[in-house]
Amino acid sequence: MKESLSPYIDSFLTMIAVEKGLAKNTVEAYSRDLVRLSEFLASQNVASWKQTETPHLRSYLSSLRRNGLSPRSIARHIVTVRRFYGFLETEGVINENPVPPFHMAAGGRKLPQTLSADDVRKLLAQPNPQEPLGARDQAMLELLYATGLRVSELIALQMQQINFQGNFLTVKGKGSKVRAVPFGKWARQKLIDYIKGTRPRLVKNGASVFVFINRSGRPLTRQGFWKLIRGHALAAGVEKRVTPHTLRHSFATHLLEGGADLRSVQSMLGHADISTTQIYTHVNGA
Repeated sequence: MKESLSPYIDSFLTMIAVEKGLAKNTVEAYSRDLVRLSEFLASQNVASWKQTETPHLRSYLSSLRRNGLSPRSIARHIVTVRRFYGFLETEGVINENPVPPFHMAAGGRKLPQTLSADDVRKLLAQPNPQEPLGARDQAMLELLYATGLRVSELIALQMQQINFQGNFLTVKGKGSKVRAVPFGKWARQKLIDYIKGTRPRLVKNGASVFVFINRSGRPLTRQGFWKLIRGHALAAGVEKRVTPHTLRHSFATHLLEGGADLRSVQSMLGHADISTTQIYTHVNGA
């Protein structure tokens, strides 16, 4: 029965290794957590991820406590469960996310890594806007930092989701929840420059609904954008390991450091629980 749960674990591990650029030891930790979860679910006669219900996951957490795991280890398991079921929901494997609102003990969360304002400036200035793909890359990076979009939301962005009159995007995030995300004049200008000057040269056969496309006229993949941002970060001399999520974290941290309202940042990020947003109040962006 456990074997029927394994394929999606493999897909998830591949995704986080490529898209998030996680270290081998971290990916192996996720793997061990998910093997343990699948073994528990199999013992509960759960044969597919669709059959998982909230009581199953509550029982799983209780079993971890009974087995004497430390609060830190349990917190890591909770993060694994949340991310994995979020992945299953995004991929359409499950229709409804069964993960309950677990509360992690203090110190259980790992603070996200962010860039300093200077590193952000160096990264955003790296692509050469005089080159077609450079103009595209600069528009993507500017928009990502200006909005805090998830990489999946950025690469799936379609032309009709951009409102230049109001300077906002209409984004469908996790759980198919729609939110309006504003962007500033600098991102607006880079986006207009790309759409008017570069995008028509990349579009093949005259049409594409996607905003950001590759040289073949197809939408970018998550893996493709991850490699793109890493390449620009290295060329810009940014020493920290940079992923698409690093800019999302930096966006939230810098807004809060500048005095932005926590609820407003929660809304822009598309967080269902404000406690997820509160973690950025403890991050030093330097």
